[in-house]
Amino acid sequence: MKRTWITVTAIMTVMTSSAWSGGYTRADRILDMQKMAESLKDIQSGLLYNNLDIIKSGAEMLKETIVKVRPIDEEVNNKDIYEKWLNNHLKMTNKIKKKIMQRAEILEERFADGDAVQALQEYSKIMEQCMKCHVQLRKW
Repeated sequence: MKRTWITVTAIMTVMTSSAWSGGYTRADRILDMQKMAESLKDIQSGLLYNNLDIIKSGAEMLKETIVKVRPIDEEVNNKDIYEKWLNNHLKMTNKIKKKIMQRAEILEERFADGDAVQALQEYSKIMEQCMKCHVQLRKW
């Protein structure tokens, strides 16, 4: 059992490092943002049409996509120390990602339990986290 766990951990480490080493560009970030916007539309449609399957698919797509979002290579590999320090928002980005994932889980649970009002409030809190990132990190 221990050997299997070590093997799985090693494989996950290699997969994670290879995914990060391939580079993450501004175009990749834009595609991820578009996927997240689409998943939020799906969640909203599921809420309006009272359809749990649509909400689940939208929440799953959101959770799968939010994991990929990170600083682009241009920001990470910047040689100017001061500019790199100004643009270092990794902790905030990770905190926002974590909150969005938690809220998506709670949204699914609340809607499955039949509490559409609470699910809608969770959707609103997800959007609040999205706007927090766009306003503070993306300088909207």
